[in-house]
Amino acid sequence: MTASSWPEAPARTAPRRRGAVLERAILDAALDQLSTVGWRDFTMEGVAAGAQTGKAAVYRRWSSKEDLVVDALRAGLPSFQQAPNLGSVREDLIALCLRARDAMFSRSGFALRSVIHECDTVQVERLHVLICEKLLAPTTGLLREIVNRGIERGEVRASAANDYVYDTIPAMMMYRTKMCDSEWSERDVEELVDRLMLPLLRPDGT
Repeated sequence: MTASSWPEAPARTAPRRRGAVLERAILDAALDQLSTVGWRDFTMEGVAAGAQTGKAAVYRRWSSKEDLVVDALRAGLPSFQQAPNLGSVREDLIALCLRARDAMFSRSGFALRSVIHECDTVQVERLHVLICEKLLAPTTGLLREIVNRGIERGEVRASAANDYVYDTIPAMMMYRTKMCDSEWSERDVEELVDRLMLPLLRPDGT
């Protein structure tokens, strides 16, 4: 038998994925597309291509891109479960801010911001619960823990334990990221803590 008459080797095909493995691939592809092309150019077809599956496999699980985006963000956004405990309120706040910064500039963070910036009012309202659940509520909860610990150590005055103080860091970081294109370097974070948060928290109020 000559070389030209040898039978061709069968083409290798990727193993068929099912269940949770396929869903994870679709969710990852959705985050990739959101973080690169944004909400307006996000398509179910693009997600299917990125996940190397058929469009029907995507639509069987999610009937609209809104449903898919919500689930992708919920699965991709990091969890804030434990407050830093480094021995001082200042160090704890800096560590928490850096953790929030890393989340904001992660792949899922970029995806979330593309949705917030490009969606219409109705679509943003639908995502409000998700944003509160995954970002705002956990961050303010950890701030509450840091502040209460500081009160016990005498670093923080008791009257500083209020919702306005807890909202300060998330509100400032989101505002300056969106309006001022701040990338929150470590120096920026330290200035936020030293110039804004510590004066709000000090026992003497100065």
